[in-house]
Amino acid sequence: MSLLALPLLAFLSIFLTPTTAVSSSTLQLARSHSVAPNAGAPLSAWAASVAAQSAADTARIVSMLTSGAGPLTTRAKPKPKNRANPPVPIAPGRQILSIPNYIARAGLGTPAQTLLVAIDPSNDAAWVPCSACAGCAASSPSFSPTQSSTYRTVPCGSPQCAQVPSPSCPAGVGSSCGFNLTYAASTFQAVLGQDSLALENNVVVSYTFGCLRVVSGNSVPPQGLIGFGRGPLSFLSQTKDTYGSVFSYCLPNYRSSNFSGTLKLGPIGQPKRIKTTPLLYNPHRPSLYYVNMIGIRVGSNVVQVPQSALAFNPVTGSGTIIDAGTMFTRLAAPVYAAVRDAFRGRVRTPVAPPLGGFDTCYNVTVSVPTVTFMFAGAVAVTLPEENVMIHSSSGGVACLAMAAGPSDGVNAALNVLASMQQQNQRVLFDVANGRVGFSRELCTA
Repeated sequence: MSLLALPLLAFLSIFLTPTTAVSSSTLQLARSHSVAPNAGAPLSAWAASVAAQSAADTARIVSMLTSGAGPLTTRAKPKPKNRANPPVPIAPGRQILSIPNYIARAGLGTPAQTLLVAIDPSNDAAWVPCSACAGCAASSPSFSPTQSSTYRTVPCGSPQCAQVPSPSCPAGVGSSCGFNLTYAASTFQAVLGQDSLALENNVVVSYTFGCLRVVSGNSVPPQGLIGFGRGPLSFLSQTKDTYGSVFSYCLPNYRSSNFSGTLKLGPIGQPKRIKTTPLLYNPHRPSLYYVNMIGIRVGSNVVQVPQSALAFNPVTGSGTIIDAGTMFTRLAAPVYAAVRDAFRGRVRTPVAPPLGGFDTCYNVTVSVPTVTFMFAGAVAVTLPEENVMIHSSSGGVACLAMAAGPSDGVNAALNVLASMQQQNQRVLFDVANGRVGFSRELCTA
């Protein structure tokens, strides 16, 4: 049997060191800073890395869709300041921190302490490793509250304390608000605090975040995370009066190590000519960004997919979300099967053995058809080849960078449009006006 045809876990056990093998049940991506392919043949190391990422993407979807989230704090349209805000440079974390998230430089406290934080639109709360944190990465920078003149703990009994998951107030009202949270394969204990947060020159006074004290597991981004979801403690909600519940990003190619991408905050400075589709709201998963994907084209032909496999249905869990923390797009099984078969039919070349979670791979040069996601509102996003295929570092193998989602359970009907398929696109999240937009923009340097 070919090594590439082995079951995923057996495949990983061959190419990963014993301390880095990733279980298929690992939650939220195992955030691949815990994944380090063993040295060996270039294809073997690349294959192991890709397979591990694929397994972790599956687990991330399970984690983020089962995590609790509070209701939206308001549906009133905010009034942002009438000025453009400086764009925040972002970079792929894969090359810099060995994590799949995109990262930004953040300044926390007074004077500012610099951290490279993950930007995650499918999470709400923010948290950073604090000094003396047990279980945090010892080699990574941490935040020292005692070195900031503006840091304050958030007391029990405050509105913010009521919004965190599993708040802990053993000493009663007025004591520091603690909370416990599960993130991917990790759990942590944190104290809720507030301090000045700067993203580039965008300063937020008294930003509420978790100060990590105890971490179990190695899935937490090593220098912290800022959630851009739709929940009450997300960046979007905490800054709605300043940035109007609007942001966008352009993600550089995941192989880049440059801060050439940008995160834009607020409605001013966003693309004026951008095609938008309605943003949908799922009360069972209120933090996530749902859109109505109505079809998929491979080449010029619309793939024949049952509409029930694409339709948004909060009760059954079906629908489509935009997520920048998952690396490879996951489609509901009947959707993926139809896309895969149409793709193979256009390529007309025998496929190579499967690679981890990818079953449409080629070890010869092929002509790659375009893939187009079609959304309500006559919006069509056509992916170039770099967003469709993932290539080995040696160039010997290329795979369709999509896979089927879970075969059963509440997440089986979900389509997740992931970061690789969003590379070099400006993706606009305009919560105030209930829309998501897409515009081609080259931001890889």
